[in-house]
Amino acid sequence: MTSDQALTRYLLRLGDNALILAQRLSELVASGPELEEELATANFALDYLGQARMFYSRACELEGAGRTEDDMAFLRGEREFENLLLLEQPNHHFGDTIVRQVLFDSFYLLQLEALINCGDQGLADIAARAHKEIRYHLRHSSQWLVRLGDGTDKSHARVQESLHRLWRYSGELFDGDAVDEILRQEFNGPDLVSIREQWRAGLQTLLATATLTVPEDQWMDSGGRQGRHTEHFGYLLAEMQYLQRSFPGASW
Repeated sequence: MTSDQALTRYLLRLGDNALILAQRLSELVASGPELEEELATANFALDYLGQARMFYSRACELEGAGRTEDDMAFLRGEREFENLLLLEQPNHHFGDTIVRQVLFDSFYLLQLEALINCGDQGLADIAARAHKEIRYHLRHSSQWLVRLGDGTDKSHARVQESLHRLWRYSGELFDGDAVDEILRQEFNGPDLVSIREQWRAGLQTLLATATLTVPEDQWMDSGGRQGRHTEHFGYLLAEMQYLQRSFPGASW
């Protein structure tokens, strides 16, 4: 694998993460706990969608095969997506959504901070723009986590259960492979070992404030970076790609 190939694949992974999370959040429009939260969720989904478009466009530029961001989002099969498994988990209830956001965004913010200084100027520029958005996202979801965890007995119990259930997907955040290593060595990319230490320290502080217990480390589910997904992903992809696949070549 050449350095340019690794960079292209890394960009696609970032785009996949942002796109799949945008899809999950968009499902919550008109079903949030309050109107203000529905508007916030819709705006967050649009932020992730915008980031996905930028990552995909840069990947297509490097690939040089004539593909577009629409091709990446709507014309790839399930095994071609390399998003984190955490992001494809369904929105069973609001606590699940908030825990998923906190676990991912606290990692993503550190990842973007590192990428701002990476050796590819295109990626660095996207990271700088996305960092401003994710910093706000994390503050918002962190406030909700404290509100739920340190709220009623019922809200505390439900969000603690969400944390225990989704924790099994957190290990994949730091499960690097050859792509991550090439990016680190050739492009001054993120050091996942260092990021994991920062992520863990920040999360422990937040969970303590929310009166929540850090789950014990357990067997971690993984495979998203290799295109192996959970049972939920096929349904998500079918809904997201329905229009393009029903009307091939359509533009709007």
